[in-house]
Amino acid sequence: MPPLRAVPPSAARVPGEPAERAGVLRSGAGADDSGRTGAERAEAALTEHYARLVRIGYLVLPPALGRDRRVLAAHRIVQRSLPRVARALEPAAALGRDPGCVYARVRLWVVRAALEAGLPPRRFALPRRVRLPSPLPQVWGLRLFPQSGGADGLALERALAGMSGPGRAAQVLRGLEGLADEEVCRVLGAAGVAEPRAALAEAGARAAPHALLASPEFDPCSLQARPADLLRRRRRVRTVWTGLAALAVCGTLVLMPGDGLGGPGASTAPLYSRHPAAEQALDPAALRRVPEGFWQNASREDFTVWPARGDRTEDSRLLGRALATWARPGPAVVSSATPRTPAGPPMGPPQLLYAGEVGAWAVVLFHDGLRVVRYAESREADPSRGAVLDFARVDGADEVASAAVVVQRRAGLVRYLTAPWVRGTAVRDLLDPRGAARPLPRRADGVTDPLPVPPSGAAGCGSWPALELRDGTAVRLMTDLGELTPARLTSGTPAAPHDVSGPAERASWARTACLLRSVRSHGVRAVNSWPYAEQSLPEGGGTALWLCTRAETWRGTGSRVLAQFQAPPELSGGSGAPGAVAARAEGSPDCGPRRPRVLAGVLWKSGAGRWYVLAAGSRQFTAVSAAGGVQGRARGRLLALPARAGDRVRLDGFLAGGGRVRALR
Repeated sequence: MPPLRAVPPSAARVPGEPAERAGVLRSGAGADDSGRTGAERAEAALTEHYARLVRIGYLVLPPALGRDRRVLAAHRIVQRSLPRVARALEPAAALGRDPGCVYARVRLWVVRAALEAGLPPRRFALPRRVRLPSPLPQVWGLRLFPQSGGADGLALERALAGMSGPGRAAQVLRGLEGLADEEVCRVLGAAGVAEPRAALAEAGARAAPHALLASPEFDPCSLQARPADLLRRRRRVRTVWTGLAALAVCGTLVLMPGDGLGGPGASTAPLYSRHPAAEQALDPAALRRVPEGFWQNASREDFTVWPARGDRTEDSRLLGRALATWARPGPAVVSSATPRTPAGPPMGPPQLLYAGEVGAWAVVLFHDGLRVVRYAESREADPSRGAVLDFARVDGADEVASAAVVVQRRAGLVRYLTAPWVRGTAVRDLLDPRGAARPLPRRADGVTDPLPVPPSGAAGCGSWPALELRDGTAVRLMTDLGELTPARLTSGTPAAPHDVSGPAERASWARTACLLRSVRSHGVRAVNSWPYAEQSLPEGGGTALWLCTRAETWRGTGSRVLAQFQAPPELSGGSGAPGAVAARAEGSPDCGPRRPRVLAGVLWKSGAGRWYVLAAGSRQFTAVSAAGGVQGRARGRLLALPARAGDRVRLDGFLAGGGRVRALR
């Protein structure tokens, strides 16, 4: 801050103060104050001219603070000037006895502090104190501001708002204090203004009369009170009380033992509320249990008629932990769910399907009408130190879809819990269509022995174990695709799919099974694969088979369609070599019961090294055309045209009714 400029000792009044007002400024100071200290002289000058000094601070402060905050800031600036001026007067005893000099020092400090309030904020620095809300005085619910004036006062307020801080200070010093221009420049320079002349020129362009600056509408000591924004204050009070209540609740929950505590290793999260229906859903005694043999006389066969099986169906502590973890899974719980499956708590007491020990784990299976939920905890460790929770959507499950549930998947092996109407279980390798099914033993409670999990990812595809279920004369083929319920495998047209049977269908599935890795963990309910065309290859290359494979999901959307080209086994590496994916689509109705048509094509290289564009459509097509790198048209639903390696071709099919459709994409 620049040093203060001393007023000459001979001056008996404030520099630039008119003679008719000099006596006013001197009247409060005694004729003989030689015994006073600097603090006493500063206090006398500040007390006598307090209203005048506060007006100066109010006019110089930036209008952006608002009238209410400017009033409080002006009073605070003047009151904080007393100790600083007192310290400055102590070393200058002779100079400080002049009342005009004392007043000038107080005024200089007020102008300097008001100008600093209008400076831009400094980077990485705290805001200036004068810009912060004044802690004291504080009147709750009221706003204090000077009296309202007329049109002239409003025009002056707007003019001051459009000026810079030094310009407002020059306006006040010249118009209100009556200082000459030279004195104004000296005071501004002492207050730290870099260009006093520019500030004086700015004030001269918008000169304001003394009477208007001294009017009551700019007097921060003559105030009127009005209420603040009552609605905003009520909202803030409610927000504060709500925050305090939430803080108290959170603190109470943190300190609560048992259900109120959820540490990093807990399998149950904190219990935030208690509701009668929710409490009943978590009561092991309220679980729905279907008696043994009830399914034999039921009107339908699905999960709702499964009996409660397992050697721990009466273990209330295990069932209680499973229900509590389902409702409030803690951070140590490993949870999974099929796509679009809600993972929330039960809406009521669920049905108990199974509770027993499978290997080193205790497993509980529930059914709530929409989902099958599996809870598993290790018997070799503290149950609260981690558990597994899986959700699978099974709404609308029929006799086949509810025939088995995965009870454990671990270390590359999977075990199933079969429905009570399943008479026999076996394992069949889909990649070995001529091989016989291997019997799969089951325990008395319906849990099968472990069988290998089908390959996933980029791993090799040397075998594909599938579960074969027998119910009377029907044989169902199902496979594990990473869900709680295995997916059913079928063959036949979309209008009449049926279970896989016969050498031809097993042979086509042998070359399709490895493609199922692309639909793993997508909530697949059933996969149907059917041949829609046979095509004789050019140059006597044999007969190729075109198949469409459609994976339906439990949610009814997101179905995946694959069109594959299966060249003769002797040209493609054997009977177990997977087919080539010619086209794929997601969410398309093609190859389904609503739109069973399909059209796809591939670039094929003959044994002689020549390339061809091959395309085939289902029975709905009467002609196929190619455009782009290869152009041509063929009557019927088969197309074979010479091509070059890397050609890009657009295929179009023409329907019997005259429509034109693009190939599957």
